[in-house]
Amino acid sequence: MHFSKEQIAEIEILIHYNLETTQQGIKVHSNAGVEYVEAVQRLFEKGLVTQVDGGYLTDLGRKAAEHAQALILMLSPHNQSTAS
Repeated sequence: MHFSKEQIAEIEILIHYNLETTQQGIKVHSNAGVEYVEAVQRLFEKGLVTQVDGGYLTDLGRKAAEHAQALILMLSPHNQSTAS
């Protein structure tokens, strides 16, 4: 199974949300890349964000963003030291 470019764009939107507060949203401006404008519209249609151009995360959107951000963190390269 592979992620589509549309799904990747949606994940890229979700990882930009600040999960430390519910009082901060995002706005994807119309002059942003078309893939991001379309991605945030799809997230709105799926009920993950409150506005067609971003806004705040819904409860479902927050859960999706938490998972997306956790996955990015887990897959990020990090230094592992090995004990001798």
